[in-house]
Amino acid sequence: MICIIVEGRSDKLKLEQVLAQEAVILCTNGTISEDALLELLEPYEYLDFYTLFDADKSGDKLRKLMKSVYSDAVQLEIPKQYLEVANTPKEVLAVLLNELKIKTK
Repeated sequence: MICIIVEGRSDKLKLEQVLAQEAVILCTNGTISEDALLELLEPYEYLDFYTLFDADKSGDKLRKLMKSVYSDAVQLEIPKQYLEVANTPKEVLAVLLNELKIKTK
């Protein structure tokens, strides 16, 4: 099992449509402090962490925070043309995930 961190509920719902393996999908619900992020992730520290944030300023801040808190996390990036995870076609998300050997439908 893996843990994927996204920004919001719409991102989580989009990922659930694509994933074929068991995963914990956590939402930061936008900007989050370092302490809140640590608290959110602590119960899942035994899992491999992946991030999938929007291609915008908020996503950049979260990627930077995640890198400083959990440098081992794999940071997935959606193509900038889609801007948001929720707007990214399922096929594009599947390719991103498959490149990391994450099973998709």
